[in-house]
This record gives sequence, C-alpha cells and structure tokens, in this order.
Amino acid sequence: AVQPAQAGGAILLPPGPGARERAGPALRGSGSVTFDADARRALRREYRARRRAVPANARAAAAERAARVLAAAGLPKPSTRVAAYLPADGEFDPAPVLALARARGCRVYVPVLLPLPGRMAFGPLDAPDHAWRVNRYGLREPGAVPSLLRRPQDLDLALVPLVAFDAHGHRLGMGAGYYDRAFAFLRQRGAWRRPRLLGLAFDLQQAPAIEAAEWDRPLWGVLTEAR
Repeated sequence: AVQPAQAGGAILLPPGPGARERAGPALRGSGSVTFDADARRALRREYRARRRAVPANARAAAAERAARVLAAAGLPKPSTRVAAYLPADGEFDPAPVLALARARGCRVYVPVLLPLPGRMAFGPLDAPDHAWRVNRYGLREPGAVPSLLRRPQDLDLALVPLVAFDAHGHRLGMGAGYYDRAFAFLRQRGAWRRPRLLGLAFDLQQAPAIEAAEWDRPLWGVLTEAR
C-alpha cells in the first residue's frame, strides 16, 4: 500500500500575483509540459491508483491533520458558505474539515448535478431526507428540492477534489469538467475574491507538472497532509 507522508500538513499556494503576500510554505516543482489526451488519461489512471492505495488508517489520520492545518490558517472563516464533496474513488475525506466548518457556524454544501449536461450547483449537506436523490453517476446528492440549491457564485470557500495537482495550482480532475464549468466565471475577475478554490489531496498526488487547458480553472491552493 502507498503511505502518504507523515509530516504535519501544509497549504500549498501556487506562485502568481500576490503570492508573496499570502501566508504559506513555498511550493515544490516548476515548469510545465504538454500532455496529449492519451497522456492525460494515463496520468489520471496512475494518480487514481495512488490515492486508492492509501490505507484506511493513514487516510483518516491525513484528514484530521489537514483540518488542523486549515484551522491554524484561520479557515474557514466563521459563518461563511463552504462547499465540499462526498468522497468516492479514494478521494481525500473532507469530513474533519466540514466538522470544523460547522463548529464555526458555516453553512456546508455539496455538489448537485443539474439537468443541463455538464452543469452543477450546490445543495446543503444538512438537507432533509426527502431532498436527497441518486444522480447519474450513482452518487447521493441533495438536489431534489431546487429551492435549496445555491450557485457557485454564492460560495466563499470551495473544497475541491482532484486526481492530481502541480506546484502551479493546476488540477487534474476526473475529466468531466464539472468544476471548470461551475467556476468559469472566476476567469473574468482580475483578482481572487470568492469563492477560493482549495484542493484537498494527499501529498503523493502532486505531479511534476500539469499543463492547464484553456478551460481549466486554477486552484487558490492545495491542502495536503504533509509539508
């Protein structure tokens, strides 16, 4: 089994405008390479296998460490709207981070697939039972009551799952593009406002370099269990 690093935890912030003013450790890695479609599929297979191989005890410990790091960074801010996800396929478990968010009076939301193909909104994690349904991928989501849904623009912090990431905040997801489309409006802004897109990942999911496609939305940072 693949073991994640055992150090204390870190929020990795990609270089860019304002990077020196943002608190956080320096990033490893540099440069960019071009991946064709076949290479991206191979990369996705490799890193999905890596995250699935993390044993349960290491997975739980990593999630707890990451929550402590986020709390020390002052996030999430009290009484804000925080989006996360219900983990599948070996994804990093956000449960301890969400417990922290609820303790700070935050409203917590998870993704909901909309009828329009490729589109996504967010529903409350504490939605009543009748608001939950199973989506086209067999995942549960609180999307049966449209009045409970929130737009991506309504969020303050979005905790984003990923398959792989690099030191520049580039993210490799599952390939469906839901997150890129949901947060496409961010590319029209001259500076980060909201929501901040914070990837959750094991340190072993960091790739040497991932080229960003035109439609890819960069992450504000990546929260891992290791420095």
